[in-house]
Parts: sequence; C-alpha cells; structure tokens
Amino acid sequence: MDKPGLSKDIVVERYRREKKEEWDRFVSNSKNGHFLFYRDYMEYHSDRFVDYSLMFYEGNRLIGLLPANLEGNTLVSHGGLTFGGLVTNAKMKVSRMLRLFDAMIAYLKNDHIERIIYKRVPYIYHVIPSDEDLYALFLKGARLIRRDISSTIYLLEKVQFQEMRKRSFKKAMAANLEVKVSTDFETYWKILEENLLERHGIRPVHSLEEIRYLHNKFFNNIFLFASYQKREMLAGVVIYESKNVAHAQYIASNKKGRDLGALDAIFFFLINDYYKGKKRYFDFGISTERNGLFLNKGLIFFKEGFGARAVAYDFYEVRLT
Repeated sequence: MDKPGLSKDIVVERYRREKKEEWDRFVSNSKNGHFLFYRDYMEYHSDRFVDYSLMFYEGNRLIGLLPANLEGNTLVSHGGLTFGGLVTNAKMKVSRMLRLFDAMIAYLKNDHIERIIYKRVPYIYHVIPSDEDLYALFLKGARLIRRDISSTIYLLEKVQFQEMRKRSFKKAMAANLEVKVSTDFETYWKILEENLLERHGIRPVHSLEEIRYLHNKFFNNIFLFASYQKREMLAGVVIYESKNVAHAQYIASNKKGRDLGALDAIFFFLINDYYKGKKRYFDFGISTERNGLFLNKGLIFFKEGFGARAVAYDFYEVRLT
C-alpha cells in the first residue's frame, strides 16, 4: 500500500498500471509534457528500470507527475529518457510547486531514498512558462551536476546558414538528391550503426526492433526523413515531434552521402520548408559527452552551421540525507 505524502494537502502516490489512462491524459493536457512521458513510451524498456514514477494529488485532483526510476537509494527522473522532470499543467503556481516538493521529499525520505537526480524539461518544450520546479530546486539546495549542450534553431526568425552548409546543399541539388519521408528503418539502421561504430565505437540507444515498435506506437510523433539518389538511401534523420519542437533523435550518413551533402539536403528541407511555420524550434540534440564535460567541437560546428544556438539540458542532485 502506498505511503501518503506528509504534506497537509498534497498526497503522493506511486504510479500503478490501472492509472495509465489518467497519467496519459494529464500528459496530453500539461504545459511541459512530451510524448516521451506517455506510459507506452516509458515502458518499452521497462525491463531495464525499476519504475518509481510518482503522481501528486491535491484533494482528488491530479496536479503533477514525475516520470522516474529507482537506482539503489537514488530516484532518477528518468534514467531511460533524455529528460523527465515534473510534468504539470497551467494551474501549477510557485506556491503549489513548493508544497509539492515538500510532499515529495517527505514521501521519499519515508521510503529511505537518499537523493534525487532531477533531469528537468528544457524550456523549448514548455508550452507556457514552467520554471516553478527550478525555483523549488534552488530552495532545496539542489546542485547542478551535469549540463549538456544542445543546438537549436528558432524557426520563427529567418535562419542564417553558413556558406559551407550552402555549398554542400548546392552539391546535393546538383547530384539530384531527393528528400522524403521513409518507413525503411532497416536500411537506415544499417547506415546509422555503421556510422556510430566507425566514428564513436558505440551502437544506437534503440535497436531496430525498438524503433520500429515506437514508430508504430507513435506514428504521429516519430518520423524518418531520408535522402536518396534514385533509389539508394544515402542519409537519414529520425525526428521526434512534440507540440513546439522537432528534435533530431538520430543523424547519420554513409560515405557517399557525406561526399554529396545528403544530410545538408535533409536539413535544408526540414528547416526551410517542412517545419517552417509548423514548429517553434528545430533541435539538433546534444554535442556533449562524458556527462557534459567534453564538447564534440566538430559535431557542434556542423549544427551551428545551420544557424542553431545553445540550449542547456540540466541535471540536478538533491540530497535528502
């Protein structure tokens, strides 16, 4: 049986499967939610994590969610997601957030949890301002322990491309490359795996089977854009779409594609045409490694060449003992 939070008016409960519909409905109507927080997305790799997601009630009204998992005596929000801070709606105000934090910390202490690793939702994913948690973290003595740097384009302003990127795009056009939406994840995953192995010695976070599953579950949010010369796929970008943001989850090209500017063709299409007027931000993703301490200068140079500028993805630690 769940232990109630110790706040006078906010009750904390652990997520249970029978709460799925209520959880997902709240995410849909939140001011800083993301499809990553739907239970079908969170649970595709549930065998790797001990779920410790929390739901916060004021009376009978759900006022917040925390996607989270447990690692020993540490609560992580969430280890399987890029970010995963408190999800709230437009009714969340600072005073309520402070009481929510008090209730959450009391609940966690009562369960002998010693610290929180909090991966807050970057502001570009906020539908309306949602920094109440940032102030609560400050008052609780939270310590910034990691900062990744993503590169993001504000699509509502004219985008300035570097000359190098323009030249590469012209090369792609001269080679008659065509960009289109594709469902051929198998061909793209071979390009992606070879690219990551050759350049970084790693494999994609998602297997081919997992990305197919997620694409089928979230066909309105996950898309593959590919660059072709005739029928040959040369490069691709997997896009995660949320309300205001198109986020490049995976970016890869084979050698021929690199020689012909195949990725430039995709990004010019996405930034200048496909998402212009449709989204507020185009996010290339992070260019940092080793918990944010190493900046991949070549990678960020490529992204900044399209006019992208820095957005921080922050991780905080709150000690409870």
